[in-house]
Amino acid sequence: MAIYRTLYYGDVTVGVGGRITIPQEMRDDLRLDERDTLTVRVEENPNGTRQMVLWRAERPADEE
Repeated sequence: MAIYRTLYYGDVTVGVGGRITIPQEMRDDLRLDERDTLTVRVEENPNGTRQMVLWRAERPADEE
């Protein structure tokens, strides 16, 4: 299991239909492109606080 460290935080705004815009700096750092698929996990701690964790799904070899 990998252990990650926080590099920085950023704010996103939830728009119409629950859409979020990932800031350009983060998209560049993560090398996100149009049509990339992101996987989301919702976590909850014992106090009931919830958070979303996102990561880019693996790209099929023929798309790289």
